[in-house]
Amino acid sequence: MRREWTAIVLVGAVLATGCVSNKKYQEALTEADSAKMELDKARQQKSAMEQQVRTLKELNVKFGNEAQAARDELQRIEHGRDTERGAIEGKTKELEEKVKALSAQNRNVKQEYQDVKRHNDTLKSLVARYQKELKDRSGSSAPAATVTPNQLSAGAGQVAPAAASAAMNINKVSANDMILFLGLKQDEADRIVNNRPYRVKGELVAKNVVPKETFDLIKDRISVSP
Repeated sequence: MRREWTAIVLVGAVLATGCVSNKKYQEALTEADSAKMELDKARQQKSAMEQQVRTLKELNVKFGNEAQAARDELQRIEHGRDTERGAIEGKTKELEEKVKALSAQNRNVKQEYQDVKRHNDTLKSLVARYQKELKDRSGSSAPAATVTPNQLSAGAGQVAPAAASAAMNINKVSANDMILFLGLKQDEADRIVNNRPYRVKGELVAKNVVPKETFDLIKDRISVSP
């Protein structure tokens, strides 16, 4: 810029004085050309810098949009994660409840199995005892009638042949005998024993010891004689 002003001053001096040396004139022209080149160069640099600024602004907008898209995607992922976590927790609780229920059922089944096993062992023992008694009473070489636990559990009316010929005194016999020969259930036999004595057979129904249907099945095979 300084050189540009120098050239202008020299030109002004020529115009003012009307004469200048050829050497100074050439120097002034050279400086003017150099100043013009520097001005063009400065303009080009300014244009390049303005282009860089525009490029940076565009990149800033682009990166801002990408950052917003990334934030939106992150929120979507977090929402999906929370939803999935809630579903998993709900499914886990449901499975835990099922496991508890199955465990309780398993314990009940085990207890029922133990009860049935004990009842079956009792029946086997009674079968063996009564088979021995029947054999001893027969006094002959013929084998005693064989009675299986399944036959004993079949229900009322299926009793040993020897026991069917005489009425069973419900004021005296044991609960196991009533199960074996009358085909009663364990709880029914226990209630008969717990509500003794009976003056007439009908008290079994009157006292709600056994249902009438059960009483009708066993009434002809029981007695209450002292």
